[in-house]
Amino acid sequence: MANTPQQNFGKVAVLLGGNSAERTVSLNSGNAVFEALISQGVDAVKIDSKENLIEQLNQHNVDIAFIALHGVGGEDGTIQGLLEFYGLPYTGSGVKASAICMDKWRTKLIWQGLGLPTPEFISACDVSELTAFSQKVGLPLMVKPALEGSSIGISKVKHASEIECAFKAANDTGSPVLAEQFITGKEFTVAILNGKALPAIQLKPANDFYDYNAKYIQDDTEYLLPCGLSEEKELELQGLALKAYEALDCQGWGRVDVMQDEAEKFWLIEVNTVPGMTDHSLVPMAARASGLEFPGLVLEILNAVHR
Repeated sequence: MANTPQQNFGKVAVLLGGNSAERTVSLNSGNAVFEALISQGVDAVKIDSKENLIEQLNQHNVDIAFIALHGVGGEDGTIQGLLEFYGLPYTGSGVKASAICMDKWRTKLIWQGLGLPTPEFISACDVSELTAFSQKVGLPLMVKPALEGSSIGISKVKHASEIECAFKAANDTGSPVLAEQFITGKEFTVAILNGKALPAIQLKPANDFYDYNAKYIQDDTEYLLPCGLSEEKELELQGLALKAYEALDCQGWGRVDVMQDEAEKFWLIEVNTVPGMTDHSLVPMAARASGLEFPGLVLEILNAVHR
């Protein structure tokens, strides 16, 4: 008789919530993951990591952790290191890859060093550095916190008069400020699942760019799947995304965001090691296009736990 999910996984703790600015998104992701696990007969429990995490893990005699935490403390290597210290297997990338990908500046330094295409960038300590960078590469610029996700604190700067406000919005998150040259063109995302690139999705937000509202609140963003590229260009995009992902030593699952300029060249933007799993989320959408429904996706992620 084939093993049941319960025998394979034991007690699975879905870690959600936490203390980051992305707490609300994490709660939504974690609840969706939990419901999917329960629907597949997995013995699962939800644990909000906001407080008494170790006590809760011990109380429930957990065997595996499914990390559905977003942002600082959840996908920056912190929770990964804690789970490794306690000998608990967990989903997704390890400590090093999580820490690197959470830091968009260091991610881009590695890509730059490997000759992978990424827009020009700077880590700005003050408004004057941001102004000097804008004069070097031109406007518009994308200004964002280097250590936040879900497009929190991000601004598209079209005019020099907007630089100071953009710097403040990013700096007020408590994160170092990253600015990068804006790529005019099409926006794509490629989900990675257990060493394979899933079908690419083209994003066409009604807003000026794919910001927090477009990701989680509004219903007017267009998701093109198929993505609108030729087969040859989509294979090129998937190959670049997988190379960028593996260059950072990522494992299990994740998502690579890419821009394509008007000359059809692809530019790497960032990697998400714990992407959203809400009803607006992109990884479930790509998995479904490849024939894998949400419950199956969650089980596939569990099947590749980091031990």
